Amino acid sequence: MTRVLVVEDEPQIVRALVINLRARRYEVDAAPDGATALRLAAAHKPDVVLLDLGLPDMDGVDVIKGLRGWTRSPILVLSARQTSEEKVRSLDAGADDYVTKPFSMDELLARLRAAVRRTEEADTTDADAVVTTDAFTVDLIAKRVQRGGEDVRLTPTEWHLLEALIRHPGRLISQKQLLQEVWGPSYATQTNYLRVYMAQLRRKLEADPSHPRHLITEPGMGYRFEK
Repeated sequence: MTRVLVVEDEPQIVRALVINLRARRYEVDAAPDGATALRLAAAHKPDVVLLDLGLPDMDGVDVIKGLRGWTRSPILVLSARQTSEEKVRSLDAGADDYVTKPFSMDELLARLRAAVRRTEEADTTDADAVVTTDAFTVDLIAKRVQRGGEDVRLTPTEWHLLEALIRHPGRLISQKQLLQEVWGPSYATQTNYLRVYMAQLRRKLEADPSHPRHLITEPGMGYRFEK
């Protein structure tokens, strides 16, 4: 059974989530604050986390950072905060999706299933997922990038973008598809995000960032990874 950790301090929302998740045969743990969430996560190793940002003892982004220190389990943020800055902050910290309150239970459950499915697919295809170019090496299992024998530090968003490209070598991936996969459906037109993050990746990984050999732009269409 898939284990879900619900991190939420509003009793009515917790009750609704627990009832709906258990009715669909999920195992559920619930935490009313960040400290309890981190303790339960370490003890029970959830397969997915549903996390409210407005917790009584700490900011939810700090919980994301704490979890991302040791687990790859999907984190879906549930929050009444609707600004782009809050969403970007959560995604950059390592969240996989952002659902704004009030939310549809059907939509939330669909997003949860999709997050679990992506993780399961990655687990079955990552057995030999070490990609090597003449400039850098990417280990998709360990989420580790090396250049010249030394580790390269990537932000969670940089990693998600690189991973989305590397999993489809030689394939053109549209701007819209990348934006939806990395930032979410509401960012499908924010092409400036791609330009900024692709420039950062090239500075960190390409031998000559101004003439990239591996992270290729197809003007007006999208991006492509070439070995």
